[in-house]
Amino acid sequence: MDIHEYQAKELLARHGVVIPRGELAYSPEQAVLRARETGGSAWVVKGQVHSGARGKAGGIKFCKDPHEVWNAADTLLGKRLVTHQTGPKGKPIFRLYVEAAARIERELYLGFVLDRQSERIMVIASAEGGTEIEDVAAESIHRVIVEPAVGLQAFQARALAFKLGCGGDEMAQMVQTMLGAYRTFRDLDATMIEINPLVVTEEKAVVALDCKMSFDDNALYRHPDIAELRDRSQEDPREGAALDRGLSYVGLDGTIGCMINGAGLAMATMDMIMLAGGRPANFLDIGGGATPDRVAKAFRLVQADDNVKVILVNIFAGINRCDWVAKGIVEAVGATKLRLPLVVRLAGTNVEEGRRVLAESGLAIVSATTLAEAAEKAVAAAKATETAGTP
Repeated sequence: MDIHEYQAKELLARHGVVIPRGELAYSPEQAVLRARETGGSAWVVKGQVHSGARGKAGGIKFCKDPHEVWNAADTLLGKRLVTHQTGPKGKPIFRLYVEAAARIERELYLGFVLDRQSERIMVIASAEGGTEIEDVAAESIHRVIVEPAVGLQAFQARALAFKLGCGGDEMAQMVQTMLGAYRTFRDLDATMIEINPLVVTEEKAVVALDCKMSFDDNALYRHPDIAELRDRSQEDPREGAALDRGLSYVGLDGTIGCMINGAGLAMATMDMIMLAGGRPANFLDIGGGATPDRVAKAFRLVQADDNVKVILVNIFAGINRCDWVAKGIVEAVGATKLRLPLVVRLAGTNVEEGRRVLAESGLAIVSATTLAEAAEKAVAAAKATETAGTP
């Protein structure tokens, strides 16, 4: 789960990280009021969307007087901000963060992520902040692996701060910032914290000027206060509907709807669809318990996407059984009144019995024995549907 910049900053501030003065606004008039409340002679008006590269896309405006604040707010509110992270549809701006402008001396980068290779939290830092970390030269990026038994240590933070060119008061502030961000990450079950830029001001203060933060969905039950920060307007409505039904769904832009049990099998299925010349419309993992009710929910979710021309069901029954899954598919197809072409590939326990159930169902289900065959049949059905619908 992602949250907005202003929410992430509030969480960091609770753990001792210094952030600029700022307030939330929902209208141009309120933006002007917030600017006056924060004080100063210049302000930054930031559109709050779940995306990076907002500045390049025009989502951040620097203002020198209240009149410019009003104009900036009026321009941003209601706009769909399109960045390379949002896709062509962009994301809507319904709230603004009005912040006192900082006098920046230099910009740094600080990030915390879960490193799969080391199975540890990794701290990433660079003296080249204000730009995407992917564009920074490898030799300019410094990393530290955190031992979970003891957490991030002050000496590790000092070593990183030294590599960033910090000394004197800057060093102490940088250590405080790193330790505070680490505690936020650890205590709230975050999966990513990115402070970019982390700036050193002309007054020699270390300030988190921008922040992105993501959380582990599976741990949100431990943090109801964090779960309340979810902004549905920033999410794909299909993904939100799937989450409410206990399904793992990611919307894509293809025409072949996928229903798979297991994330690895889902990835392999999407690869095979692409190899066969088609495009998947979604990533949908229905999990191990492919009950009729669960399968019916998945069918309804996939059918809700108008771009879907055919549905491909790929189930590997390990703990489950193919005959149970097949009965679930037959019941779900009847319950949802499915009208799209359906390709089903079953493998695993009781696979022959499962195929018999599908064959005797009387439904127009296209059966496949291998993943490659299923992908080819799904792509062919999608192309036939598109051709039939072409005037």
